[in-house]
Formats: sequence, C-alpha cells, structure tokens
Amino acid sequence: MDLTIRVAEPAEYGVLGGIVAEAYLGDGLLDGPQDPYLVKLRAVEQRAAEAEVLVALDADGAVLGGVTYAAPGTPWRDIAGPDEAEFRMLAVARAGRGRGVGEALVRACVERARSTEGVRALVLSTQPGMLSAHRIYRRLGFLRTPDRDWEPVPGLRLMTFRLLLEAVS
Repeated sequence: MDLTIRVAEPAEYGVLGGIVAEAYLGDGLLDGPQDPYLVKLRAVEQRAAEAEVLVALDADGAVLGGVTYAAPGTPWRDIAGPDEAEFRMLAVARAGRGRGVGEALVRACVERARSTEGVRALVLSTQPGMLSAHRIYRRLGFLRTPDRDWEPVPGLRLMTFRLLLEAVS
C-alpha cells in the first residue's frame, strides 16, 4: 500500500479526531457516546500543540489513521520515565485496517524515539481487548511490562508495553 506518514496539518485535525473517536467507540473501548474520554480523543489540535501528532495518508491524501508521539517533557505522557518517549491514541479508520497503517504509525514513533536525544525506550498503554495492536507491538519487539499496568479511572485496567531502542535492529 502506498502510504505516507507525516506530522498532521491543522486541516486534518477534525478528520483525525473523528477517526480516533470512531475507532474507540466502534471497538467498544468506551462507555458509549457520552464517555468523557471522547473529548480527549477528539482534541487533536491540543495534542498537536503539546506533543507531536502523526497521520497516515493513502495515495490520494485521505487520512487513514494517526497517533500521538510524546517525547520527554510533553504533557501527554502517562507512564514514561525521564529517558522514555510514549505514544498514545493510535487509531486506524475502518478503511485502513488490515493494510499496515497501524504498524507504519508505530514504526514512525519508534524512529522518532530513536532520534530523540536521551530517549532509551518507547512505552505505551493499551486496553486488554486491543489484540490487533498487541500483535503489532510484539512483532516490533515491544515487551509486556505488567509491573507498570495501571488504572487511569477505577475499573479500567491498562496493560503496558516497552521497547528498548538499543535492542532493536
């Protein structure tokens, strides 16, 4: 598939916010359309101002998905230590699923982490039901870190993964 990964442009923020919200809602990862987390999922403009938002585009320039990359010092990190970068809110539109979009976005985050001075690892949190994403993480060398699993809200247990950057070829 002909795919371009780059920093999101302001004209794409609304589209990407819709894709992220629909992915989480459609996959049953939220408590319905009233879930307060939807506000954060749709807040692409805020994430882009405080971290780095990447988009995946098809050959025609249509947005197929995106991810938020949070380097050290950015407020979008939840579990990252001082020498770790983190990515969040990885989502792919239905039209992009099964076409390598998610993996391309994760690889872009790995490359950004490798090029960020002082970053030795890349971490993430994920819901237990995100099995397709887990397969991507494991295929790319991420390891489970159950000692870092956490609950952002009571009853929502998140699993964590970590990739040591010097261990990746």
